[in-house]
Amino acid sequence: MKTAVITVASAARREHLDRQRRVLAEVADDIVRVEAWLDEAPPEGTRDAGTITAHVPPGPHGLRVGAGRNRAAEAAMGAGADLLVFLDVDCLPGPELLPRYRAAIAAHPETLLTGPVTYLASVQRPRNAADLPFLTRPHRARPVLPVGETRGASAAEYDLFWSLSFAVTPATWNRIGGFHPAYEGYGAEDTDLAWTARERGVEMRWVGGADAYHQWHPVSSPPWQHLDDILRNGATFHERWGVWPMGGWIEAFAATGAIERRDDGWVRVR
Repeated sequence: MKTAVITVASAARREHLDRQRRVLAEVADDIVRVEAWLDEAPPEGTRDAGTITAHVPPGPHGLRVGAGRNRAAEAAMGAGADLLVFLDVDCLPGPELLPRYRAAIAAHPETLLTGPVTYLASVQRPRNAADLPFLTRPHRARPVLPVGETRGASAAEYDLFWSLSFAVTPATWNRIGGFHPAYEGYGAEDTDLAWTARERGVEMRWVGGADAYHQWHPVSSPPWQHLDDILRNGATFHERWGVWPMGGWIEAFAATGAIERRDDGWVRVR
């Protein structure tokens, strides 16, 4: 099985990308490596030997993460990949991530696979793959299965899909159609992909032991820096699906008086 590992990257995450490259070199054997750069131009000196590099510049409203993943997937399939593993630039692959995804796709080839994610603390800066198993603490918002076990997601659990770490065959990727290109900036493209998969009858499957480790970076709660993105992308999602996504953030912004409900939508008032 020829496996591609796909990452979208930017200069702002260069340190995280460098650490991911080092760990991936330890845990991966013969893979197709694809990196899609989302800045106006790929910074000089960032290319990794043997890596396919794609460039997807920002749109008028911000980084085109979904479009970048789509372009990288095309490159991976063009290089003959049989399995597409998407790994966010903030994430480090655990030693069992690729073996668990490969075993799961062999048993369930028509599914959308997703593994657990551990969020590392600011003081946790692992230097190599051997450090990672000791840091495993999967996020409790999603199911956690024993290593080697998989389970099909319920219809409601499609809302828990994260593009931080997931895997599909090219056939399933084409059946889903990739990420919708209308989303720019922060938010909603993950849920849109999962809902599209559910609508098209693609089973999502939780994969025990396919651990990824999210590297720390500063965040705010709610994410004020992404408020305009959330409203714009939320409106796109509502137009496509009839409901508003990111309900927790929307409620938090509304509670402060920053946004208010008007008809079927939300608008910024300060």
